[in-house]
Amino acid sequence: TMNNPFQHIVEPLAPNDSHQCFYNLTKLQDPRYDRLPFSIRVLLESAVRNCDEFLVKRSDVESILNWKKTQTQTVEVPFRPARVILQDFTGVPAVVDFAAMRDAVMKLGGDPEKINPVCPADLVIDHSIQVDFNRNGCLWVFFLIMSDSLQKNQDLEFDRNKERFQFLKWGSKAFRNMRIIPPGSGIVHQVNLEYLARVVFNQDGYYYPDSLVGTDSHTTMIDGLGVLGWGVGGIEAEAVMLGQPISMVLPEVVGYKLHGTPDKLITSTDIVLTVTKDLRQVGVVGKFVEFFGPGVAQLSIADRATIANMCPEYGATAAFFPVDNVSIQYLEQTGEQLYLKAVGMYRDYNDASQDPDFTKVKLDLSTVVPCCSGPKRPQDRIPVSYMKKDFENCLGEKQGFKGFQVAPDRHNTIVPFQYNDTEYSLSHGSVVIAAITSCTNTSNPSVMLGAGLLAKKAIELGLSVKPYIKTSLSPGSGVVTYYLKKSGVMNYLAQLGFEVVGYGCMTCIGNSGPLPEPVVEAITKGDLVAAGVLSGNRNFEGRVHPNTRANYLASPPLVIAYAIAGTVRIDFEREPIAVNSNGQEIFLRDIWPTRNEIQAVEREFVIPSMFKEVYEKIEKVNERWNSLIAPSDKLYTWDTNSTYIKSPPFFDGLTMKLQPPSSINDAYVLLNFGDSVTTDHISPAGNIARNSPAARYLTSRGLTPRDFNSYGSRRGNDAVMARGTFANIRLFNKFLNKQAPQTIYLPTGETLDVFDAAERYQQAGIPLLILAGKEYGSGSSRDWAAKGPFLLGIKAVLAESYERIHRSNLVGMGVIPLEYLPGQTADSLGLTGRERYTIIIPGQLTPRMKVDVKLDTGKTFQVQMRFDTDVELAYFHHGGILNYMIRKMSGK
Repeated sequence: TMNNPFQHIVEPLAPNDSHQCFYNLTKLQDPRYDRLPFSIRVLLESAVRNCDEFLVKRSDVESILNWKKTQTQTVEVPFRPARVILQDFTGVPAVVDFAAMRDAVMKLGGDPEKINPVCPADLVIDHSIQVDFNRNGCLWVFFLIMSDSLQKNQDLEFDRNKERFQFLKWGSKAFRNMRIIPPGSGIVHQVNLEYLARVVFNQDGYYYPDSLVGTDSHTTMIDGLGVLGWGVGGIEAEAVMLGQPISMVLPEVVGYKLHGTPDKLITSTDIVLTVTKDLRQVGVVGKFVEFFGPGVAQLSIADRATIANMCPEYGATAAFFPVDNVSIQYLEQTGEQLYLKAVGMYRDYNDASQDPDFTKVKLDLSTVVPCCSGPKRPQDRIPVSYMKKDFENCLGEKQGFKGFQVAPDRHNTIVPFQYNDTEYSLSHGSVVIAAITSCTNTSNPSVMLGAGLLAKKAIELGLSVKPYIKTSLSPGSGVVTYYLKKSGVMNYLAQLGFEVVGYGCMTCIGNSGPLPEPVVEAITKGDLVAAGVLSGNRNFEGRVHPNTRANYLASPPLVIAYAIAGTVRIDFEREPIAVNSNGQEIFLRDIWPTRNEIQAVEREFVIPSMFKEVYEKIEKVNERWNSLIAPSDKLYTWDTNSTYIKSPPFFDGLTMKLQPPSSINDAYVLLNFGDSVTTDHISPAGNIARNSPAARYLTSRGLTPRDFNSYGSRRGNDAVMARGTFANIRLFNKFLNKQAPQTIYLPTGETLDVFDAAERYQQAGIPLLILAGKEYGSGSSRDWAAKGPFLLGIKAVLAESYERIHRSNLVGMGVIPLEYLPGQTADSLGLTGRERYTIIIPGQLTPRMKVDVKLDTGKTFQVQMRFDTDVELAYFHHGGILNYMIRKMSGK
């Protein structure tokens, strides 16, 4: 701090307490500060406080102050977030990398304990639990359905993941500054919102804004509380944990004005799906969105958090709601308010004079209608009144985001089947999964109580959900169960099959568990487009369940409504949701609760004391976690027999000497893609198919299919993950012109699984390339979507555009992201993907430089190298960010 050139603006927050200080940005006496977006003020404060003229320079502070001009000039600035959050799917490989980095530093003669988080890191175990049991073993106790599904799912989670959990427990002991929130606690973003968030840090004698990065794209949920945060790749997060600032391009900020009052039947889910579609059309990729206007003041923190949560679905980096009196009331804190007002980061949404200078777009909340999104993308919003027509249109449309290409004579196929000795039938649009899931919605008491009140009215009118439909309720924290029970609606939810099956992401990330065998057989027999309806944030093809080709995002009350109806081919305005045992037609409007009804229950039962009661015991409440024995050595002892945790090969043969960059010569194209290839396509997180390379590997290690677990749970084993790369059954490779996790091995023309083809190329010493269209790598922030291709021998990707996190992950692994020049595509250049590619990499590299590509056909064209900053080029020269960190730590 003494070397900080801005030391002169430090002052005590309270005049009589010189031990509690802050950097008073208003003392910069720069008129530009008052016009900055509030989100940019957070970046500025971090730069001022951390300015050391080495990692953060005065010129960086000036660039941020000059944001109005620099936002469009691709100016790079450093940002040091206050903390990091991780979930276990991304957290396990991060701890594996840390353990392997300690080994590597030791081999290079350094001190392995230097590999240690220097900023606080919280890891929440939420991705491991699956819906294996639901509606199972129900017992009637005092008129409340008590099911053992929750206990069975949690026991199975522990049995499957004991090895991973032991490893994480070792990590929490071996590394300082790393806290583990045990399984069964909730979903990382909801726990962050309700428990981990500080809003203002008070540490080492200084007040400063809470801020974070997380290894999950929906980290942005915390922006709803006024804490600036966003998702980064696991590789980038590891560097932040080791004290490196994030190198980021100073973003444009789109001001999104909310005004008007929503209709009394509208939910926050309807608002967020409308915002998602709207902002997708505006185009906010790589930008911050900052909300303002009088409409914001009407939204609760839970409503704001829902909107901020789906930020990745509309493509922005962050979706920020500056702190106001609603945020402070939520926290029940006052010292924070004093600091934020003093530093100019507290706002009144009804005061237009506080609106920053930014691009403005707006939404009138009174125009929002009930809606869903699907069947394959979160941004494809459909008004509920149009759902039936939209689904029927999709049936006949050619294969695509809004098409299933079902022949017209098969649109009304009906397949009868037997389940529990009763005959049922399925057709296109039949609902087979209905899940109230995900932090997006289960963090919001208004939609959860809305679902409970709808369930109550449905039961009272004699409605039910067919038993073969896989229903589940997986809240993001124990707080939800608390208020659902206290308000008396849990019983009604359970009677409809929506009992608590676990606390974690579950169906939202594809941990939906198996469907009943007769249902799967009926779907397969009729080649049916069956539907899943979930209150999640992602519905990409193949994500929710392999047997649900249509998946719709919906509010929790609508999830129940479609479950009762049993189909998405229904017009709720004109058709009854069901006919009860008395022959009475019941319409959705008969059971839909109003906002006033919901708010009355919420005021009575959602109270601050329940948060305190649930969270004060969160780190001690899981007995199986408490009794788990883990080693305490500073270096991890790798078990060569383990199929979960394996020392990765990333640092094999690493020396202190740098190799100069070299051209990629005569590369073959491993895969040839179109648009919107997601990280789910690149690195699946769901089940391991029995006929896949990963399954063959696990079988060779003596495992049976029931022990395979999921790809996500095996992210600590590179041998599984390399074989799982591009193993999604919905992968569409232009070489094959069909969906399959395969490619053509071009030297012989054979069709092989992707891993097997890559292995052959590697054995022959041939470098590999991927061709892709727009939005390559969209979806969840998965470091394995970069690590996997790296291990397959892929040296570069050539795409029309990239999703932000995935591009930085490729850079972090030393894979070159190349981009076609504006107006050019594979088609316009006449590329078939069957050519051999030489990419000329010069000795001197600069950010975003153009390089030549030469084909064996004689054709030459230029592409842009998407190393956007000097820091990214430094990582590339080292062979990736982790190699850079190892050399840095070993060299001291």
